[in-house]
Parts: sequence; structure tokens; C-alpha cells
Amino acid sequence: MNLNLYGHQGKWLMVDCGVSFNEPLVPATKAPDSALADTFAVVAPDPTFIAENKDALAGLVITHGHEDHVGAVPYLWKRFRCPVYTTPFTAELLRRKLARENLGGQIPIIEVSGESTHTIGPFVVSWLAITHSIPEPYAVKIATQAGTVLHTADWKIDANPISGKPFKHSLYQSLAEENILALVGDSTNALKPGMSLSERTCYDGLLSTIKPLTGRVVVACFASNIARLISLAKVAANTGRYMALLGYSLVNMVGIARAQGIWPEEATLADASHIGYLPPEEVLVVATGSQGEPRAALSRLALDNHPLLELSKGDHVIFSSIVIPGNEKEVEKLVSRFNARGISTLLSEDSQLPVHASGHPCSEELKLMYHWVKPEIAVPVHGEHQHLEAHAQIAKSCGVRKTYVGQNGDLYRLAPQAGIRRGLVKTGRIPIRQKN
Repeated sequence: MNLNLYGHQGKWLMVDCGVSFNEPLVPATKAPDSALADTFAVVAPDPTFIAENKDALAGLVITHGHEDHVGAVPYLWKRFRCPVYTTPFTAELLRRKLARENLGGQIPIIEVSGESTHTIGPFVVSWLAITHSIPEPYAVKIATQAGTVLHTADWKIDANPISGKPFKHSLYQSLAEENILALVGDSTNALKPGMSLSERTCYDGLLSTIKPLTGRVVVACFASNIARLISLAKVAANTGRYMALLGYSLVNMVGIARAQGIWPEEATLADASHIGYLPPEEVLVVATGSQGEPRAALSRLALDNHPLLELSKGDHVIFSSIVIPGNEKEVEKLVSRFNARGISTLLSEDSQLPVHASGHPCSEELKLMYHWVKPEIAVPVHGEHQHLEAHAQIAKSCGVRKTYVGQNGDLYRLAPQAGIRRGLVKTGRIPIRQKN
């Protein structure tokens, strides 16, 4: 989850406001006899600091539509009451979220076009196109009188994406001429060598994996990865299968993609209520719940209690996703339940072919970004402490003179300015309730 604050001239700019999922409210090691030990909730950043200073909050910028960047807005915005700036796809996603929370029309959402610049209080914010695993991902360049920060948000280098434009190297190479004060960047894959896979390579891997299979095929992936869904629709067409979606978030995301003109007309989908009547060899289903979420479609299929589809011996489940650290046990339970019924499973980590492509930069991509941008300071974010440390070491190896590696809630002074409290805040977290 993400909530970042940049301060300058007595004002603050918030970048992203997200949630994380399936985190235990009380660690089992601390409360082994408590019912809360097995209770999971949506968790949001602790907004206390900026809520107590909301009159100084100039605005909220959302970089892209992943839940860990936008999911807390419906729950926390009443504490801020500031305008929200984002691009059309994310704006539509946010509007739908707000409508479900009876907040439709109450939050001022300012749509910005890609690669545009807006003045928000003392901050001049420019949206820079980047590639990631969701439509319309953007980095933001935040310019002030004291210096300019590049906030990458989530990104990767994809020269051949399924949807959207290829990564534009020249855009980031040109930043070297702007004397970037600090780069605040994605550390998720800092421990992984090399370069991340292109989404196009993932399509080839999925096609080669699914083509020889008999029986029904269920693919679990993240609902927001529209490019992956488009790839699977193409795989279905090329293997003589009908593709259907199981899970509200999948249906919602495709609806937004269609409304925004991102979903190709030739990528047809079958009615999910019809898919159970088709011959097994004609079925390709995409289901939510790749992380073992107990109420998601994949868990219901594993328990054989989904109302629209029943799997049987000889069917296949493919995880076109990674197992997020902390979710290993839940995914293992899913796999065991499927295997016990004679349903084969394939985790992306065990596949000989690429059935998943990460949306985050590996070490060589981070090196390229630092060689292009040449910031004075590196501030690694996104990931556990070991990821932040690895990112910092990469930055140092690229000649960055100063790095900040800290914890949630730390305040960094990026440039001196007498009498003004300024810098970057990474806040803590609080549990919030999520409506079913």
C-alpha cells in the first residue's frame, strides 16, 4: 500500500492512497488463542499526520489504478477533503469505487491527460508515461523552487506491451538535463537480476502452455492486468475455446477498459452463466483469487461450490501471477484442494514457459533508470527492508551520492530551506473495514 507526502512552502502534496489485502490484524504469534489471529482485513495507511493538517494539503495525485495505490481513497478522503488528480482510466475506476461507498459525485476528481503538467499549490506536477501491468500507468515529476523529484510509482521497461505504448527511453534520458534532486522509486524486484519479461512474451508462454491441454482451463490472474486478459482472450480464440470471467473485479475492470476504448472489439467473451454447459475442451475461464482469498472465485472452485462452474478430474488451473510474500499458505491450500480432486495446477514459479510477467523493474532496469536520470538522492520505496537495501546499493553503484532507506513514518529532508518543514513522509497503517 502507498501513501506518500511531499512538503514545500508549508503545503503538502499526497501521491497515492492505497490498501493492502489479507493481512492479519493480530499476528498469530502474539495472539495464538484469539479469534483475531485468523481474521484478515483490508489495511490502509495511517493518515493521522495529514488529517490533522488537511488545510495544508494541496491535492492528491493517483499514479495508476492498482488497489495499493487508489484503494483507500473511498475510506480516507473525508479526512482530507482535497481535489484528486488522475488520468481517465483511473478516474473511472475511482468513480465506480466511490459509487459503491455512496460517495458518487462528492469527491472532486480532476482528469489529466497523459504527459501533461498541472500546478497544484507550490508543486508543478508533470505526468510521465511509463509501462506497468495496468492501463495508463504514470510516473510523476514534482517540481518546486527547492528542487525536482521523480516519483516513479510502479514501473518496468516493456518495449513491446500488449496494450498501451512502449516504454519511451528518451523521456527519461532527457531528465538528466533537469538536475533531478531525488528519485523515489519502485524496489519490488530489486533483488532479481536482469530485466523483467515483456507482456508479449507472457502471451507466447500462455499460448504454448494452454494449446496442448485437454479439459477445462482456469487461469488465475490479477483483475487489473488488462493486457493479460487481452492476451488470454487471444489465446482462447487461437485454441478454439470460449473465455469467460468469474469474479466481480474482473468484470468491472473489463467494463472500464471497454468504456475507455482499451478493450479490443475482437476480444469476445462468453457469458459466465453459459460456460458450465460447454464441452470441457472449449472452456477457458479467468478467475479472481490468485492469492488464496477465501471468498474469491478460485477458492469457490477449489471447494466445488461455485454456482456457475464445476471442475472435475482432468481439468487444469494455471496461476498467471506470482505468490505475493505472506500468501504462501493460502495458495498451498488451494493447490492441495485442486490436486486432491485430480485437477492439475501450475504455479508461474514452477512453469518452464513464461505464464506471468512482473510489472516491476529488476536490477538492470533500475540501473538503466539511474544512468538516465542521474538524481542526487535515491529514496527506495515499495517492498520489504531487504528490497529497499538492495535498491539503495544499486543506486550507489550507479553513482548516486545519497540514499535514504527507512521505515514507515520516516520524514526525509531532501533540500535545506530555513523555516520550512519539508520532505517525504511514508506513513504507517491502520485496519479499515471493507464492504462485501
